[in-house]
Amino acid sequence: MLPRTGVTVDICPRDVPIALIGTAGGALALWADAPAEIAVPVALLIVLDIRIRRRRRRN
Repeated sequence: MLPRTGVTVDICPRDVPIALIGTAGGALALWADAPAEIAVPVALLIVLDIRIRRRRRRN
């Protein structure tokens, strides 16, 4: 996969304590009886702020 020109992906942690998110994600996985393969990516989407921006060329 090659990077595209004009596409920017920003990944930064949110302003929430990671220990709190980890505890809540673990409790949700136990409560909903979800496997770790589902709980871990969902927890990462909650903890990380992911922004994808596309810059357009001006002619």
